[in-house]
Amino acid sequence: MKLLGVEKIEDERPYLYSEWRLTYRVGWGHICSAARLVYEYTDDAWIEIGDASGSREVTVNDPAEILDIEESGWMTICGTSQMVHAPVKMTFYNQTDLVRVSVLSVNEEFSEADYKKFNLSMCQYMDSVELNMY
Repeated sequence: MKLLGVEKIEDERPYLYSEWRLTYRVGWGHICSAARLVYEYTDDAWIEIGDASGSREVTVNDPAEILDIEESGWMTICGTSQMVHAPVKMTFYNQTDLVRVSVLSVNEEFSEADYKKFNLSMCQYMDSVELNMY
């Protein structure tokens, strides 16, 4: 997976917004597999799906249920990542090679939108997510 760019967004709480390119375009089954892995290593995780007509939160009682979520245009998984020790929001887009990731600026590692530093912090994690798709 390749980091396309990262920028700092100043909102109620500042965060780093990034876009990543997958090696290949992926379908819904791949996205569900990736989301299942992320869910298992995320505290207080929640999932939302949607398309041009709207969105809705999906209740998940067991990570295996993620594999059965009805197909939609995109899937977002949010929560505090046990891997990067920060709140993360990850959105996958069906039939594309695009993933958008926001990381809350809760520590020095995620305080500045430095491409090289952010890539070093997130690349191995994002590569693991992509590998789990296949």
